[in-house]
Amino acid sequence: MSNATTARFSRRGILAAGGALGLGALVTACGSEDSTDGGSDSKASAKSGPWSFKDDRGKNVQLDKVPANIVAFTGVAAALYDYGVSVKGVFGPTRTQDGKPDVQAGDMDISKVTILGNTWDQFNVEKYAALAPDVLISTMFDSVGTLWYVPEASKDKITKLAPSVGISVYDRQLTAPLQRMWELAESLGGDMKAAKVTDAKKRFEEASERLRKAAKAHPDIKVLAGSASQELFYVSGTNLSVDLEYFKALGVNFVEPPEKAKAEGGWYESLSWENVDKYAADIIMMDDRSSAIQPANITEATWKKLPAVKAGQVISRSAEPILSYDKCVPLVENLAKAIETAKKVS
Repeated sequence: MSNATTARFSRRGILAAGGALGLGALVTACGSEDSTDGGSDSKASAKSGPWSFKDDRGKNVQLDKVPANIVAFTGVAAALYDYGVSVKGVFGPTRTQDGKPDVQAGDMDISKVTILGNTWDQFNVEKYAALAPDVLISTMFDSVGTLWYVPEASKDKITKLAPSVGISVYDRQLTAPLQRMWELAESLGGDMKAAKVTDAKKRFEEASERLRKAAKAHPDIKVLAGSASQELFYVSGTNLSVDLEYFKALGVNFVEPPEKAKAEGGWYESLSWENVDKYAADIIMMDDRSSAIQPANITEATWKKLPAVKAGQVISRSAEPILSYDKCVPLVENLAKAIETAKKVS
């Protein structure tokens, strides 16, 4: 198996950790064919002249003008929205089974974008072509530049219709992709001097310092990053994940599954529910994606007996953070608060 395939399917396994591979019942949701401005006040139209952006694959995408018809992975579109840049179409988790915006859609009005695919391996190429896309933007979870949620079977057709831009969220700290998304939004005409934008960046820096101090003051508090599916419980190591690598750099004491215990690719260890107590932890961070079973819906008796669960020390974790400072502030603040107030139960 090639490194690219290994990395892709290992990361896909993280989706499996939340049951994404069992989401076949979730039909592909199609948004309004009226793919207008996506609900934000885009400044891109105010810019003119040629446009270029060097992505994290080292590819320099060049166009005669700033892209107007942008199609993006849902989480990327949500980040751009926060910077005043709108998209025409999205792909990836956008709408839940009950019709509400997925957590990865952020503040976007999903009724104003065309949804090309809502689940893994779903991407309507015909609708994509009809949007006359100028550029496709996604994140990348491997070292070889595989565009997240662009299906392997149709990627050649998709990439022929418009150039693509990839932002890496693989094996680096959160601040790196945050900065890259900032640069991308700025190039697309985002108002990076808007008070909301600059305030969010300042709040992120303040939250990070708060987390650093909390971790230093409570070095004995152990944090476990988990995700739940019907059959298995998954424990993530800090290596490779942008949020966990950043939190660890700030001093957070994480439970680290040994490398030999991790699934192929090194993202996580799979545990049966009978062995969910393998690692002692004071705080458990649980995957908040719609593909994962949420803590309130876990019925396993072994889960309910965990000391951190009994102590009410379970918080959410965005395993795929929306890469805007505004959306990352609460991720840092929530962990800082949890560490500041946690009781030692492990």
